[in-house]
Amino acid sequence: MPDETPGTVELENLSSKELHDRAMELAKQRRDVGFLWDLLRSIPAAAAATGDHQRASFDMLHGLSLLEEFTHAGEGELAEALRPVYLEYLTRHGAPRSSGGS
Repeated sequence: MPDETPGTVELENLSSKELHDRAMELAKQRRDVGFLWDLLRSIPAAAAATGDHQRASFDMLHGLSLLEEFTHAGEGELAEALRPVYLEYLTRHGAPRSSGGS
């Protein structure tokens, strides 16, 4: 019997923005700071994958710009480059619970 974890095919059909939003909501619900840290650490490589090699290093001098990129990690080419991170997290941990009122 299938569990409640969203299937890979279902997730693959979502836009990168939708994957980002679901992953962020799930991390928020799980209070999963580890995922947020992993995402932050993934941004330089994702930026390099989009051709932005100037932002490909992870160091404190680029900390503020990295935080800015983190806030936009669900948009454009960066979201596309981070897509595998979101897919892996959602596949491993499932869909976020409905945040509708209790």
